[in-house]
Amino acid sequence: MSKKVSLTAHTNIFCIIGHPVEHSMSPTMWNPALQELGLDYAYVAFDVHPDNLEKAILGMRALGIKGMNVTIPHKENVIQYLDEIDPIAKKMGAINTIKNDDGVLKARNTDAGGAKKSLIDAGCEISGKNILFLGSGGVARSVAYILSQQANKIVLTDIVEKSALTVAQEIKQNMGVDIEGKLSKKSILKEEIQKTDILINATPIGMHPKMNASPISKELLHEDLFVFDVIYNPLQTKLMKDAAKIGCKTLGGLDMLVNQGVLAFEWWTGKSPNTTLMRSKIIDFLGIK
Repeated sequence: MSKKVSLTAHTNIFCIIGHPVEHSMSPTMWNPALQELGLDYAYVAFDVHPDNLEKAILGMRALGIKGMNVTIPHKENVIQYLDEIDPIAKKMGAINTIKNDDGVLKARNTDAGGAKKSLIDAGCEISGKNILFLGSGGVARSVAYILSQQANKIVLTDIVEKSALTVAQEIKQNMGVDIEGKLSKKSILKEEIQKTDILINATPIGMHPKMNASPISKELLHEDLFVFDVIYNPLQTKLMKDAAKIGCKTLGGLDMLVNQGVLAFEWWTGKSPNTTLMRSKIIDFLGIK
């Protein structure tokens, strides 16, 4: 049974920053979980333009915000303003979780662990597989890093070829794995996807409110693919619907969202949240939408 907690001058703040951020489901799942455990915290969302990122981090220090989640497009650039980066997250070059430890800002990446657990729980075999990423930003970088430990080969694609090449080279140097970066255009995707076992959309294409968009043409998909879309709003993206129609196994971003949130929750509070409650609150909210 949840414990009634009133907001007072003693209430501590957790938050998420991004741009845009109105789509975030984090407050929806965090606040009920905090309430159930009787913890005197409130979780809120702040839209932070990239030009104001440094100011936002200064604000975290000045206001004593206890924990901050970081989403698109700040996962990489925010690192320069922090004090301590987890060694694995430092290699990844992207973080999504910050803890204010008495004024010392410490950071980790819980996206990677959350994504891997989601894939395993969904019955997706990672070992020895070829993985194609759509996008090479913060999420792609972190997930590619952790999956490279088991995958046969990884290909990162991006509309900015230099971005994909840079991230691939960094991961190759750190991990010594078979990974390439390529331009995201139809002819290249058509060639690569025929050799792909797992397709991961790590772009915001298809996210609410532009739910009719897909990062890849339906005719390029094949039924042997496992399609993982990190987007969780909507629960079923156009990419996932297209893939399901031709017989692909699919996975949305909801499980990754919950799993990475649990890791952050445990780090910040020292307690384990009710994952069933967190998941159901998001589903209920999106059902209303």
